[in-house]
Amino acid sequence: MSVFPTPPTTIKPPVAKRTRLSFRVRLWLTWGVMLGLFTAMFMSFDLQFAIVAAKWQNLVGLHLSPQGFLQGAALTLFLCFCSIWLSVALGFATALARLSSSAVAFGIASFYASFFRGTPLLIQILLIYLGLPQLGVVPGAISAGIIALSLNYGAYLSEIFRAGILGVSQGQRNAAAALGMGRAVTFWQIVLPQAMRTIIPPTTSQFISMLKDSSLVSVMGVWEVMFLAQSYGRSSYRYIEMLTTAAVIYWLLSIGLELIQARLERHYGKAYLHGR
Repeated sequence: MSVFPTPPTTIKPPVAKRTRLSFRVRLWLTWGVMLGLFTAMFMSFDLQFAIVAAKWQNLVGLHLSPQGFLQGAALTLFLCFCSIWLSVALGFATALARLSSSAVAFGIASFYASFFRGTPLLIQILLIYLGLPQLGVVPGAISAGIIALSLNYGAYLSEIFRAGILGVSQGQRNAAAALGMGRAVTFWQIVLPQAMRTIIPPTTSQFISMLKDSSLVSVMGVWEVMFLAQSYGRSSYRYIEMLTTAAVIYWLLSIGLELIQARLERHYGKAYLHGR
């Protein structure tokens, strides 16, 4: 038996666990607050929603133009869809030429990338649309816009592709060579899949920029989103309503590209999950 008296045991009341909102819930709450503040700012412009209701279908592209072709956001998507594939092909070919040991290929690729990254896109559009007819080639406004966007963004994508390919360590190539794999198989099966994880985020950023820069094609009278917004704003003397609607359309299209980017990042980042 102990000499010292045993202190009475005290039962502590249970501590209530603090419930913490998940990251996703806090993220959506933050987006909701920001969207509310953003909407309140635009509502202070005293917008006339009747004008937006009368013209939004044309801006989105639900109706064809008087010439029977696409207009609005549908035409913007068509321009970007064609330009994306052409610019990817140009950028990939230019990146491979920059990485080759051929002085001619390197010179052509570096000259092309330097010129189209060093001159404004608007000048390039006008040079193609107004300059080619002097050489006997008369492109349409839509064709000229696709060519200009493809050439411009192909130059930027070439640097992104080149950096992604160079970012794969030489050890990966050496390991593939030790297994008896050829250079072509090594590039397509080993190097490029690993480079895609680095290439996708800046490439998608370029596509979003292309989506917005397609508004420059409106200077040639192409009935895309920006051309219609300016035309309707000029005729009704209500520019803010039309420009706000165009901004929302561009934003929604950009969010679509961001969702595609997130899906591609998850696909090519599987090997890096759980610290692997």
